[in-house]
Amino acid sequence: MTQQTTHQMTGGIQIFYDGECPLCSSYVRMINLRRAVGQVELIDARSGDLRVAELRAQGVDFDSGMAVRHGGRLCHGAEAMALLSALSSGRGPLIWLMRAPRRAALVYPVLRAGRGALLRLLGRSRIG
Repeated sequence: MTQQTTHQMTGGIQIFYDGECPLCSSYVRMINLRRAVGQVELIDARSGDLRVAELRAQGVDFDSGMAVRHGGRLCHGAEAMALLSALSSGRGPLIWLMRAPRRAALVYPVLRAGRGALLRLLGRSRIG
């Protein structure tokens, strides 16, 4: 999903993620974006932030993936993780794996299923 958005940042990135998911939280901490993009704003998709509501109104399903707003573009799911990994100066197998959009598209459904299973195991609800 790529869309033009009304809330654009200049010289930064907004990452909308599940703050209650240990996997999502670990991933956004693992990637090191500040050198590549400047300001990094982490927004919990479970929060009452108006930007979260705006993205939901545009059809973004946060249970099916995180969203990233960067350079006037909105990416979701595998595309968002591929963008974050490509911009990241972090290292590790997950970042390498997700750097290529085709690999990200193949691996992302497995990661999403793992997230769902972990949330159920921890007794946490889905976002939507």
